[in-house]
Amino acid sequence: MDTGLHRWSHARCAQVSDCLTISSDLDGAVLRLKLSRPKANIVDAAMIAALDQALAGHESGRDLKAVLITAEGPHFSFGASVEEHLPESCAAMLGALHALVKRMLEYPVPVLVAVRGQCLGGGLEVAMAGHMIYARPDANLGQPEMMLGVFAPAASVLMPERMGQSHAEDLLYSGRSLSGDEAHAAGLVDTIAEDPEAAALEWIETHLSPKSASSLRLAVKAARAALRQRLAARLDEVEALYLNELMKTRDAVEGLQAFLAKRKPEWENR
Repeated sequence: MDTGLHRWSHARCAQVSDCLTISSDLDGAVLRLKLSRPKANIVDAAMIAALDQALAGHESGRDLKAVLITAEGPHFSFGASVEEHLPESCAAMLGALHALVKRMLEYPVPVLVAVRGQCLGGGLEVAMAGHMIYARPDANLGQPEMMLGVFAPAASVLMPERMGQSHAEDLLYSGRSLSGDEAHAAGLVDTIAEDPEAAALEWIETHLSPKSASSLRLAVKAARAALRQRLAARLDEVEALYLNELMKTRDAVEGLQAFLAKRKPEWENR
């Protein structure tokens, strides 16, 4: 199948873990990170650590002008690991995920995310932490956490910024998903394309490649200073709410355990 990426054949590629592949294009101007555990590409502790390590290891590159995050297989990500949301492990999981989100929000060059198929839960939170989201018209984006009796901490902060408070509350409370076309109309997705990866690469090549990397970094810093400070503080607030209040309720634990047991949850509203 021709994906339109044949002109990027000079990319250098390396497997940094069993779940993430990194490559570079345009003589080091583009860092490409591919979630490489299809078909689910679960955003678990290993995936979070691999993404954070890869971003940290390349952010000081003098020639770097953009990051593109994609995924192997038909789906971007089915979401986070439900097991890691249980009381005994959720503090470590949330701390690591939110550290990754903060790194992406503060990243010195634009981070683009190309979405195909399912992009749910923690997968969508990672996508929203990027600067721009490209998606296929038939992609499926949503935060289904409320179906399990929990809320989505990072999405509660990131989604209103992207699509406005009312649209965000609809998705965060209902747990329903939007198609790529619907997400674009609502402001969640920036660009719709049949091949979102190729479209993102074309935008980088056309609009960023000719620019000075040092000037671009300063432009990103200037444009995002207030945003990243505000969102970092809010992430800390919702993380505390999740750990100190939500996870002490009976129904939150019941919802997670019911999902893992493949049974219908029995809510007691407490």
